[in-house]
Amino acid sequence: MGNSKGFLKPHQSKLGAFYRFSDAGLILISLHILLLIFSVNADLYYHLAIFAAIALFSITAESQHLYKSFRGARLAQFLNPVARAWLITMAGLLAMAYMLKISDQYSRLVLISWFTLTPFLMMAWRLVVKSSLGKYRSYDQFTRKVAIIGAEPMGVELAEVIRNTPSLGLSLVGFYDDRQVRENEENRMAEGCKDSIAGTVDDAIQLARDGKLDLVYIAFSLKGQQRILEIINQLTDTGVRIYLVPDLFVFDLLHSRLINLGPVPTVSIYESPYFGVDGWLKRGEDLVIGSIILALIAIPMLLIAIGVKLTSRGPVIFKQRRYGMDGSEIKIWKFRSMTTTDDGDEVKQASKNDQRITKFGAFLRKTSLDELPQFINVLKGEMSIVGPRPHAVAHNEEYRRIIGGYMLRHKVKPGITGWAQVNGWRGETDTIEKMEKRVEHDIYYIRNWSVWLDILIIMKTIFVGFVNKNAY
Repeated sequence: MGNSKGFLKPHQSKLGAFYRFSDAGLILISLHILLLIFSVNADLYYHLAIFAAIALFSITAESQHLYKSFRGARLAQFLNPVARAWLITMAGLLAMAYMLKISDQYSRLVLISWFTLTPFLMMAWRLVVKSSLGKYRSYDQFTRKVAIIGAEPMGVELAEVIRNTPSLGLSLVGFYDDRQVRENEENRMAEGCKDSIAGTVDDAIQLARDGKLDLVYIAFSLKGQQRILEIINQLTDTGVRIYLVPDLFVFDLLHSRLINLGPVPTVSIYESPYFGVDGWLKRGEDLVIGSIILALIAIPMLLIAIGVKLTSRGPVIFKQRRYGMDGSEIKIWKFRSMTTTDDGDEVKQASKNDQRITKFGAFLRKTSLDELPQFINVLKGEMSIVGPRPHAVAHNEEYRRIIGGYMLRHKVKPGITGWAQVNGWRGETDTIEKMEKRVEHDIYYIRNWSVWLDILIIMKTIFVGFVNKNAY
């Protein structure tokens, strides 16, 4: 290895162990503090809860990859696994207490406070540790020297990340690229980047052999496979760590992940974010929140049903074919708001002053109350509370031919509300540009999905999303 002393280089596994011990300590300490605050005796049942919580959290944390390195990760990527692991632990503890019939042995106030306080302490502690390590890494003596082989777009993007994130503890020595040096001998700059091209690939290999590099990133396009293999073979007799940065972003990735099929590694290009535990969390969120909301709106739904029946002829509930997750066909439920129930190969969108809309239906559509029966679709597993709004099958078939990536919005279940709707892209899409903006927001939601984003969208829907001037 080189002369630089990377601060986390010999201690990364120790940092993971440090977090494991600190998490267990916070679980124990937070409950004891709360028992003191609420003057509750710390008897055997509470110690059993601590032991079970530490055991469950340790297992769940490993499934969430909580103790892997998060250097360079966004804040949400760093903290979300903590929340997910603790939510699963909490659900496990409640299930155990119910099955063992010992839930009455615990103070509900203490448990609720413990379930709330512990993840915040874990997150706060991680932020303190991350901030402290970031300060250490910002000093040159704690950085690792990096060379990027290949002055191509992915290499340029990597260089920008290194430059703009000093907490990574990486120091860029330069770009090394035979082709760029030959073609741009005078300027010797990587296109679109502030860094100069320091030399050829052979220069980088020599630096690695001289112990002057710690990491080498190979950022060639996928068509340069043979050259990549040659470079890797030449670097095998050095002590540097080698990373391959394939230019996969040419595919406009959607939740890409590395998956092994036996011994064969594969990379998904377009993938649903609800994978493994995340899928359980999303379904649990829909079941819990959906059940609560249905209980609250049962009487209003009955009154709306009576209103629909008294104000116009036809069925109370209108069922229309839509595309669900992965393009499977579902039937969504709505209170009928029109004199017609179109569901054929051609469906005309509702527009301003549409003669088909009943007077009571206009009120329902304006306030989104016509969508309430879709909570039944949520409990059936066909929809989610939050997700891209489903369009009629006829509209899907029309827009999938016009808008690139349109069908990517079906990588998740359709929702009652969504990121596009709370950002103003609701109602009639009478131009291609409006539909493109809606699709753009839907894909943003899929790329950035988290439980916290769902909660934000639900809160925005409650306060600003029910009434909309674009809803006809």
